[in-house]
Amino acid sequence: MSTDPHPTPADVHRLTLADVLAEHGRSRPRVTAVVDGDVRLGYPRLEERVERLAGALAAEGVGAGDRVLWLGRNSFRVLELLLAAARLGAVFCPANWRQSPDELAFVLEDLTPKVVVWEHSEAAESVRSGAARWLLSGEEYERFLASGAPGDAGEGASGDTAPVLALYTAAFDGRPNAALLSHAALVAHAASLLHVRQMEPGFTFLNSGPLFHVGTMMFCLATLLAGGTNVFTPAFDAEEVCRLIDAEACTQAFLFGQMIDAVVAANAGGKYDLRSLSFVSHSPEWDGMITVSDTPWCRSKMGGYGQTEVGGMLTFLGLAPGAAGFAGRPSPLVQVRLLGESGEEVPPGEVGEICARGKSIFSGYFNRPELNERKFRGGWHHTGDLGRREPDGTLTFIGPRLRMIKSGNENIYPAEVERALKSHPAVADAAVIGVPDDRWTQAVKAVVVLRPDARADAETLVGHVRGLLASYKKPSAVEFAESIPKKGFTPDYDALDASYGGGAYPGG
Repeated sequence: MSTDPHPTPADVHRLTLADVLAEHGRSRPRVTAVVDGDVRLGYPRLEERVERLAGALAAEGVGAGDRVLWLGRNSFRVLELLLAAARLGAVFCPANWRQSPDELAFVLEDLTPKVVVWEHSEAAESVRSGAARWLLSGEEYERFLASGAPGDAGEGASGDTAPVLALYTAAFDGRPNAALLSHAALVAHAASLLHVRQMEPGFTFLNSGPLFHVGTMMFCLATLLAGGTNVFTPAFDAEEVCRLIDAEACTQAFLFGQMIDAVVAANAGGKYDLRSLSFVSHSPEWDGMITVSDTPWCRSKMGGYGQTEVGGMLTFLGLAPGAAGFAGRPSPLVQVRLLGESGEEVPPGEVGEICARGKSIFSGYFNRPELNERKFRGGWHHTGDLGRREPDGTLTFIGPRLRMIKSGNENIYPAEVERALKSHPAVADAAVIGVPDDRWTQAVKAVVVLRPDARADAETLVGHVRGLLASYKKPSAVEFAESIPKKGFTPDYDALDASYGGGAYPGG
């Protein structure tokens, strides 16, 4: 509790992540907050550990605005460190532990953390240096935590508009950037997701995707806000996911198409009871194992349009049943405008840059003043993505502004063509690139992965796209591959360009 003798209205309106935890410690004393292997912590015990950890970090010199870095796989300690940073007014960053030594070295140099908590890996070992205090996750971390005392951290938080979470995201200028998300933005986004997913008491989320990715983190924090249970597994393993859903009665997990197929295969004999999982319909085999959810989040297809800089989701399909637009409608806590090159709002039916402002928008990138000025010009966050507003007011995501293909005088957006290709029953995955063309400047090339035992030739797929889109958008060539290289969960277009001859993009 603050002892400030001169409180302000801002104090009364404040709600940090640390405040959320403190309230759950009082109002949910019997609810399990986290499960991770043999570790099971109720909310009061989690709060006590976070208080000790914050005290230990404060003794190490971590204060308002300082950074704490995690280099490791999923763990309950990710949530503990985030909440301890929230207590101090510091910023916590879970880095992508799969990165190369050069990539991790860049993160360390860029973020300049005061404390690094890490797990053994060759990459982490190779970059372990500098002024930061390095703590090995496990016994050393536990000793460090135990050295702190509840209350030692004081009231370090500088308000709920201060950044608390940093997630590295797109390399706009040839290098990754740490998007800073405030307490208020994370709470706002979590509240929107809580509403759309209709999280009820007992909600249990399996953190089976990487916590350095906003898709997993946003559900972890929505579960925290709802006073539910977060279950952690180090990395996706289909058999272990089945076991945990059964053992912990998980309501939700971070799963998408290929992961779901792997879970179905792992549970082919019905060894595990997955009926607690209330999830989106996927296949007859999957639907027979789980409980198909009728919540807005799962009713048709999960998701909408999002990015790290908006806290996760900017628009939700669940807010627009039967929508014309593939991205649904905006969260009730944001505004969205589609803006042209000169900053004017384009009319429905025309393509413009998706721009947003509101409660869940990020606070800018760490140490990137010039980029922040460009991204926030005119008082709107410019996402760098293109969209179209449909006649019913819903939104369609077109694709990244810098990945547009220019064929003749026509603009072609890869996401539209990819969506058409993936609607063919034989296609498991697809990506579209532009290749140089002497006559048209660029032509469309599709890279396609077929489903096991499925058959389709290039002519069939080109005809399928022609039946769904304007003829000029159809691929002029189709290459078949075993997999699509990915950056996170989106195609790695640079790698595709290098492998399949892409180039000649507008402005390139």
